[in-house]
Amino acid sequence: MKDYVIRASTKNIPLRIFAATTQNTVEKARKIHHLTPLTSAALGRVLTATAMMGQMLKNVEDKLTLQLKGEGPILNLLATGNGKGEVKGYIGNPNVDLPLNENGKLAVGKAIGEGTLTVIMDLGLKEPYIGRVSLVNGEIAEDLAHYFAVSEQVPSAVALGVLVGKDQAIQSSGGFIIQVMPNCPENVIEVLEKRLSNLLPMTQLLAEGNSPEDILLNILSDFEVEFLEKKEVAYVCNCSKERLGKALITLGKEELTDIIDQDGQAELQCHFCNKKYYFSKQELKKLLEDAKQ
Repeated sequence: MKDYVIRASTKNIPLRIFAATTQNTVEKARKIHHLTPLTSAALGRVLTATAMMGQMLKNVEDKLTLQLKGEGPILNLLATGNGKGEVKGYIGNPNVDLPLNENGKLAVGKAIGEGTLTVIMDLGLKEPYIGRVSLVNGEIAEDLAHYFAVSEQVPSAVALGVLVGKDQAIQSSGGFIIQVMPNCPENVIEVLEKRLSNLLPMTQLLAEGNSPEDILLNILSDFEVEFLEKKEVAYVCNCSKERLGKALITLGKEELTDIIDQDGQAELQCHFCNKKYYFSKQELKKLLEDAKQ
C-alpha cells in the first residue's frame, strides 16, 4: 500500500484534521541513513509530522522544515517537505541505541534530550516564517502539540508512531493531527478529550491494521466526518550537482581558492540521500569565476 496523508473535517464543527500512513517513506529513510530502531522511530516521527504539516501549506510549492536540536546523543533531527507530499530528512547521529524507557518503549525523548523545536515555513515571501519553542519531552508528538499551542495559538492533539520489527525493518508508521479551530463549542472539546484519553497507542493501532481513516473514524465517532483530500507521500531528495555547486559558491572566493590550491578537488555528500558529488579542479575554477561575478 502506498503512503498517504488524508485531510478531513467534521460537518458544522471547526476542526482541522490530518492523518497519515508512512511505512514506505520511513523504511526508505532507514535504509538510506542506516538507522537503528531508536533512530528509525525518531526520524520516522518527524517525517510523518512533516508530511501532515505539508498539507497545511497554501501552495504545493511552499516548503516546511522541522528541526529538533537537543542535548541528547541524537544531537539534531531535521525533516523538510512540501505540499506535494514529498519529504526528506536526516539525523545527526544515526547510530544511537539506548535501553527501552520505563514504559518499555524506544527512548526517543532521552535520545533527543532537552532542546528546541524550530518550524520554518518558506511561503515564497522575502523572509520565511520561523517559530521556535522549547521541547516538552523530546517525544516529538507532545513537542509539536506544544508548538501549535504556543506559536500558533491552536490547541492540537498530535500522535505519531513507528513500529520497528525484529529485523529492524519498519512494520508500520503513521500519525494524526487534530486541531481545534476558533469558536469550537466547549462540549465538542470535552468529547474529544475523553476519546483521546482512552485511545490506544499509535503503534498498537497501526499494528492492528488500522488505516488513517479507521483511526479518525474511531476518534471522531461522535461526529460526522468528511474526508476531503488524499495525497500520496514519498521520500524524495531533489539534490543535484548543480545545487551542490551553488552551495560551494556560497563558501566565498577565499575558501574556494584554498580548496583549489590545497586539495585540487572536492567531494560533497548530500545529507538527505547520502549521494556523493565530485568536483574536479577545472569545475572548481569555474565555480570560483561564478563567485567573483
